[in-house]
Amino acid sequence: MSHISLTFEGVDDAEKINQLTTALMMVDGVESAEVGRHGADVEGRVSREALMAAVAKLGVKVR
Repeated sequence: MSHISLTFEGVDDAEKINQLTTALMMVDGVESAEVGRHGADVEGRVSREALMAAVAKLGVKVR
């Protein structure tokens, strides 16, 4: 299992954090995701690219 950290830009409210958490948890291979305003820590057998694609669908930029 791998650990991947993402850093976000433009996440300002709890609703967006909830949307991000749901989107990340729906990615195949994700075991857990801790999401906050500034980023996420994800555990599982998943690629960084798959996580970034899920976040991009919500209009959030990853640094």
